[in-house]
Amino acid sequence: MKNTNSQNDNSKPLEALEADRERLIVTTSIVGIVTNLLLAGFKAAVGIISNSIAITLDAVNNTSDALSSVITIIGAKLGGKAPDKKHPLGYGRIEYLSSMIVSAIILYAGITSAVESVKKIIHPEEADYSAVSLVIVAVAIVVKLLLGSFVKKQGQKANSGALTASGSDALFDAVLSASVLASAAVFMIWHISLEAYVGVIIAVVIMKAGVEMMSETVSDILGQRADPELVREIKSLIAQEPEVMGAYDLVINNYGPNRNYASVHMELPDTMTVEEVDRITRRVEAKVYLATGVVLTGVGVYSHNTGKGEAAEIRNSIQKTVLSYDWALQMHGFYADTQSKTVRFDVVVSFDIKPKEAVRILRKEIGEQYPDYTVNITPDIDLTDL
Repeated sequence: MKNTNSQNDNSKPLEALEADRERLIVTTSIVGIVTNLLLAGFKAAVGIISNSIAITLDAVNNTSDALSSVITIIGAKLGGKAPDKKHPLGYGRIEYLSSMIVSAIILYAGITSAVESVKKIIHPEEADYSAVSLVIVAVAIVVKLLLGSFVKKQGQKANSGALTASGSDALFDAVLSASVLASAAVFMIWHISLEAYVGVIIAVVIMKAGVEMMSETVSDILGQRADPELVREIKSLIAQEPEVMGAYDLVINNYGPNRNYASVHMELPDTMTVEEVDRITRRVEAKVYLATGVVLTGVGVYSHNTGKGEAAEIRNSIQKTVLSYDWALQMHGFYADTQSKTVRFDVVVSFDIKPKEAVRILRKEIGEQYPDYTVNITPDIDLTDL
């Protein structure tokens, strides 16, 4: 979940920004489709005429790239549908499904290429290159380099995983085409045929790209750790408010590219009124959205002891105890009520220990230190980089 919204023109309404993004993806994909189909046609002709399995497989790869661009367009169109009653947070996650389909196509292209290349190793056929065919391959390399750089740049600009992957794949293709050209040169100079072996290498690289893209898309669908840069920016924006003594428990839920909804807790002095809390909450929500595009759907509050007496001493003592454990990453939301003899706080625990076990250990030790107090501990998962 990259923070690209902060770089957008936030003076535009959200609908206009989404429309601009969709146009960018569609236009870039169309350029990719046309270019790849032309390259596929030329390479297929050269591959058949010269009896080159490597060039023919390169043509198949270009065809799969064109198909990937078509799916990217479909994904962008469907993902851009307006929210409705059934899907109130929109259809943005459809783009992740389109990325999954694209990765499957790339993986399939790699597997079929590997099969054909192995067949050529078992039953070799001599290739017959011409100067024209090699010039076409050389031109294709240059075109793929330009196309890959263009598509990848536009994909990063639009925060489109499918588009960025297509750009990276095109750059890979340029390298692979260069290897085909090199094998042709070796054959013409030394009469050593590396055709089928280069085809295997091409197939392996294509499969690797497909697996990596699929793995990344699965992570997006499952939900992965929020972008540390975005987390720091949001917490910094909240901490800029003079009354805020800390921002914690930031949870960012992603519903498609550039569609992030979050919740957070602010630590505020226990002397603030509900009216003051409401005012600062609305101010923070607006500030975070304008700067990052992230919608704060919930802002909770931790009460901070403003006194410097017994409550402050208890806090310092308990914090020292909690942070003495390596698996205790942070303590926050602390409040001690010396009248009712209760203490409550949250502790962020690492994945090295089960939350229930962490609470048991801390409650036992703190209970021994303060036997007259009721200790309430809430374990928090390590969702973001602290």
